[in-house]
Amino acid sequence: MTAPAVAGAVFGTIGALAAFPLRLAAREVERQHGQLRRGVTRRTTHVVFGRTLLAKAGLAKAGLTKVGLTKNSDSEIERRLDAERAAGRVVLSENGFLRLLGLIEAPGASSLSRQSLIDQSRLSGADLDRLSLFDAFEHDGEPYSFRDLILARKYAGLIAGGATWGAIARSVHRSGPVASLTAKSLNVGSAFGRPDAIYLEGGQSELDGQLLFDLGAAAIGDDTLEDLFAEAEAAEEGGEHDGAAALYQRCLAIDPTDAIAAFNRANCLRGAGRVAEAAHDYARAIKLDPAFVEAWFNLAGLMSEQGRDASARRHLQKAIALDRTYADPVFNLARLEFDAGNLPEARRLWVRYLELDAESEWAGVAARGVQFVDMQLAKSAG
Repeated sequence: MTAPAVAGAVFGTIGALAAFPLRLAAREVERQHGQLRRGVTRRTTHVVFGRTLLAKAGLAKAGLTKVGLTKNSDSEIERRLDAERAAGRVVLSENGFLRLLGLIEAPGASSLSRQSLIDQSRLSGADLDRLSLFDAFEHDGEPYSFRDLILARKYAGLIAGGATWGAIARSVHRSGPVASLTAKSLNVGSAFGRPDAIYLEGGQSELDGQLLFDLGAAAIGDDTLEDLFAEAEAAEEGGEHDGAAALYQRCLAIDPTDAIAAFNRANCLRGAGRVAEAAHDYARAIKLDPAFVEAWFNLAGLMSEQGRDASARRHLQKAIALDRTYADPVFNLARLEFDAGNLPEARRLWVRYLELDAESEWAGVAARGVQFVDMQLAKSAG
């Protein structure tokens, strides 16, 4: 049976999934009439944070500077989590994602609210949410169980002793099911001079894991699709347009159906001044995902830069038709109409833009545009 919460939903991932390959997850989501894409776009309704983010944050902390790892610090994870919640998207852990798909069942005997867990454990709400996001409890959200309360109290003690939420989250999955930790004593510090390391009673089993990481190719990253995509994103963010484009091309060689990789490659090619190739890859992203509104918008921008206003106009109109709340194509289309001398249409579009965005710098430009057109039309009428 199709899960109502999945049908029609668009899932995006931040970081690779630790529990199963993305292609298998995408197949199951599609079977339930949803969509799963790597990364996050305007159409994304649910965001799954992959647990591999934690491993990469740990490697970055350990000083391994391979491209793609240094950006995945704990603070960067916090920033992304806050941004996705602020955008109104549903944020899911891997286990929460599996439960939503109906692939695993939630543990029973859960009755504690989020606030009750905070009050009884003295774990901060922010740390509770971050640990829940990486499945450090039996449940990924409320209602929580009594075992979750025991774990929350232990984690609060570890944090009071100098550990971070990230160190805890990286640790708990190395000792079997997290519920098993309720019967064990967890401590902070180690004989190896790492004050935020976490280990079991007696110090026999190091949990934090920077020493337990397999620092061979599997941990640092083979040329798998997930590793390549992460490297490409980091290179793109670092302004290495040609290098990022080459990495995205390798992603597309592995998975030719990845519209996000095609779109990102187009952005990199555009940044490198390779305009014709960029246009080709925007078109490729659109062919793979006709509802990819950002691809329509960016291709319109590229056409406008090339003086191909008629083509830019068509692409902007398509972007607006796909997403009525997307303000940017409305503004750009208003500017095109103004430059073409179609003042009434420019005014209509600027008014619409102000309905979508009344606060930004561009809203001020739109408001002045409306005033200017009104003045011109008044002169013509006079």
